[in-house]
Amino acid sequence: MAKKKAPKETEQPLKLFYIFYNQERWDNWIATLRESSFEAADDSEEMPEGYRVLYNFSMDITLAVLKIVRLYQNQRFSKEEALEKLNQVEAIVMSEVAEDELEEYLESIQLSMLVLFASCRKFLEGEYPTDIKSLVKEGKKAIDADMENALDIAASIGANVINGASCCGKYVKDTLDQPTLFDEWLIEIESMSEAMGSLKNFDEVAGED
Repeated sequence: MAKKKAPKETEQPLKLFYIFYNQERWDNWIATLRESSFEAADDSEEMPEGYRVLYNFSMDITLAVLKIVRLYQNQRFSKEEALEKLNQVEAIVMSEVAEDELEEYLESIQLSMLVLFASCRKFLEGEYPTDIKSLVKEGKKAIDADMENALDIAASIGANVINGASCCGKYVKDTLDQPTLFDEWLIEIESMSEAMGSLKNFDEVAGED
């Protein structure tokens, strides 16, 4: 009589290894920024190279952080794992910057990224108001009097965007000449919206991306 084959063991899902951000990546961007000129050429209407690099630098951070959240949404990470990885990236991005010619630009990135990290935390915790129009109005009033409260409001807007809501170009188009810090956060949230769209199919890409 033929022997029955032993049942195969159920394979567990592969736990993929991701490197979302590291110190080397941050340092490489700074090195590129140091080699870039922020002076506009007399015969060109294009944005100076330094500002283009600065934008790409900022978007690289935004994408890296939102990949963490995306994997949480796809149940690849628990909330605790996502928060831990978020903290690791934040420690690099928010580290003290050198007092040199790049200090102003790097601090500008850090101020912008405040809303990225705060939005991700608020989304992961899962409790935030959803009336974006009211939140924008409230945040614009709060920024001069209470920056911490304004950041919390902006983070609620960002959490909504991570969850699929649209924001925030129409709320900053009239203030671009003299944007407040809250406006800068709305601009970063708009970048977050673009990044979430590009990560729609992001999931199982192993290694650093």
